[in-house]
Amino acid sequence: MNSDVIRLLPDSVANQIAAGEVIQRPASVIKELVENSIDAGATSVQIIIKDAGRTLIQVVDNGKGMSVTDARMAFERHATSKITRADDLYTLHTMGFRGEALPSIAAVAQIDMRTMQQGGELGTRIRISESKFEDQEPCGCPPGTNLMVKNLFFHMPARRKFLKKDSVELTHILREFERLALVNSNVDFTIIHNDVTLHQLLPGTLKQRITALFGKPVGSKIIPVGTETSIVKISGFIGVPSAARKRSAPQYFFVNGRNMRHPYFHKAVMSCYAELTAPDSQPPYFINFEVDPGTIDVNIHPQKHEIKFENEQPIWQILTAAIKQALGRINAAGAIDFDSTDTAPEIPVFMPDPTLPEPSLETDPHYNPFEIAIDDTPATENPAISPQPAERRSRLGASFRPTNQAPQDWDKLYESFTTKRDEASVETETPFVTPAPELSTAEHPSLPDTPAENYTDAGVLNLHNKYIVVPSRDGMMIVHRYRAHLRVLFDDFMSRLATSDLPSQRLIFPETITLSPAHSSVLSAMGQLVSRLGYEVSFLGDSTWAVNGAPALPGNQNAVDALQRMVADLYETGEGPGEALVRPAALALARSAAFRPNRRLSAEETDALLARLFSCTDPSFTPDGLPVIYHLNDNDIQKMFN
Repeated sequence: MNSDVIRLLPDSVANQIAAGEVIQRPASVIKELVENSIDAGATSVQIIIKDAGRTLIQVVDNGKGMSVTDARMAFERHATSKITRADDLYTLHTMGFRGEALPSIAAVAQIDMRTMQQGGELGTRIRISESKFEDQEPCGCPPGTNLMVKNLFFHMPARRKFLKKDSVELTHILREFERLALVNSNVDFTIIHNDVTLHQLLPGTLKQRITALFGKPVGSKIIPVGTETSIVKISGFIGVPSAARKRSAPQYFFVNGRNMRHPYFHKAVMSCYAELTAPDSQPPYFINFEVDPGTIDVNIHPQKHEIKFENEQPIWQILTAAIKQALGRINAAGAIDFDSTDTAPEIPVFMPDPTLPEPSLETDPHYNPFEIAIDDTPATENPAISPQPAERRSRLGASFRPTNQAPQDWDKLYESFTTKRDEASVETETPFVTPAPELSTAEHPSLPDTPAENYTDAGVLNLHNKYIVVPSRDGMMIVHRYRAHLRVLFDDFMSRLATSDLPSQRLIFPETITLSPAHSSVLSAMGQLVSRLGYEVSFLGDSTWAVNGAPALPGNQNAVDALQRMVADLYETGEGPGEALVRPAALALARSAAFRPNRRLSAEETDALLARLFSCTDPSFTPDGLPVIYHLNDNDIQKMFN
């Protein structure tokens, strides 16, 4: 009886195990293939994908290519040209080094590769399926490598079903593309999805690449940061405080030309903005570290996203000092350097002109500019000094009123104008919150298991224009005003979209918005939902859109800005086209239209908001799960004083 149970796994099984760590989704394939192209010295990389990488991922480069033997060896496990011994791991100057990427990809997809060395006359073609070589033959092809990955996870239904919708996978691909394009700004990149060019980036500086990827709004609000020490050289760009935003801010770290994530250094950056931005906002940054390769370890993560630094604490201090210095230069940009002599303005020498007479000054010691009642008697007998009554009236201007004229009742004169203005402002600012008449406690909707049961309209208080304090039968409720309005608007938008489209109004002057290519693809995928939300948009080309019509949002909010925030939110969540977009779109629209902090509400608006809130299906929470109402009963209040 043989009791041995340990055996060597076949290469195909071992490759699939390795692929589970290295190849998680189509974006992982693109990362590995593009990094190989960069290591091969490519100056132009073209990425072609279909169905978000499920059907095809093709990477074409003009690198140095491979020989017939190297093309075959590249798909063997741990076959690499990057290192030859273990010590080379600490002197890495390439993106790849393990020799696991190509065999891992070949284990989960079908491979068709054509490659030829620079200066060669004939290339070679290799076809692989499920880690098995099908054939290798000579072929004609341009210098470089053209590698096609077809039908990812075709023989692994369990892995394939874990892939998300095409829009989600495309979002991951574009984010990985952004990392690769930023760290290699000297390379010409093109990415095409379903025959549509998403990005076409020419070689240039890092700032030009940032502007091309994220648009002029980001490129115009970044400032350079840099310093050089014996430990590290830091360069790149950081955003000005006004560029910080709550979601999807581009934040990237690079080390020796490699993209990385580093929470410790991220915390260092955020500490520099602590007093300059809101606590929940994120500033953009693009920071590159150049260090001795022997002081870092990149071999601690399967996808090489995390890197361990030997001198983390000193680099923290150097990084924060460099960022604070860069931010300090913003405030000092317009200051005058009084110690500088080459830029000092020339001040002419004072040359008095004896021919000009010295001006004389006449004063009236009895003149009182605050005197209201004025008689016609001169203050003095000297007519040359004392002004006449008409002259004195002109000096007083609008404050002059003769004693024999009755004062005007200005409040009564403008009373009707003020009343009509207030009524108009209520109608225009809250079209989705219909003012409700005063309701008694019994008339308010009684919802089980909600604070609406205890609502009473006596003594409602607006606190700091952010909260509404509402007395209840057994204590009091504190209502978050913005979240309450968000809840009301969201329910209103959802009920309207369930039966019809939101009303739209034509813009007198159409507005143009320039989005990043990734956000432009999201707006294009929204399709008919844009019209249902009350927008009328048209594509002008080069990621630029014209907004010809927009919904009338409450509070005179800018509907065009709301559209841009909506696209950014949908890009962050990765929702696909169709009805699944209705809820996040309605939520994004409600966020843009909800009452801003510090906006004063009249008593009628407050009552209307509370009435609409307590008629919602779930007034206690926002659509994204944040609390709207905090209830304090009598026992809670007594505990605070005891």
